[in-house]
Amino acid sequence: QVQLVESGGGLVQAGGSLRLSCALSGRTFSINNMGWFRQAPGKEREFVAAISWGGSFVDYADSVKGRFTVSRDNAKNTVHLQMNSLKPEDTAVYYCAAGRLVGRVGGSYEFWGQGTQVTVSS
Repeated sequence: QVQLVESGGGLVQAGGSLRLSCALSGRTFSINNMGWFRQAPGKEREFVAAISWGGSFVDYADSVKGRFTVSRDNAKNTVHLQMNSLKPEDTAVYYCAAGRLVGRVGGSYEFWGQGTQVTVSS
């Protein structure tokens, strides 16, 4: 089994920054491509960012490109999402996910964290 634990969410004013972290543990062999998704109230879950095991592949949703940066520290089995210039529309529960594949589709990932709330006030 693989466990994912997100942290770093909170309340921030528009224009501010937050850094989310996702700690990966358990039988992680080959389950190490990572994605970030978010779900706002009343909306469907949407892709935010993804990063491959070695970090050579990264991808961002158009809505966050230039503001968010995904990175990973494989020595610590941790993935980060640095979020700058936050907007009220970024308010959502943010989830990290891990899988054998990497991509924009949630079905690419086998394991999910419990989520962390990000609230951006105007």
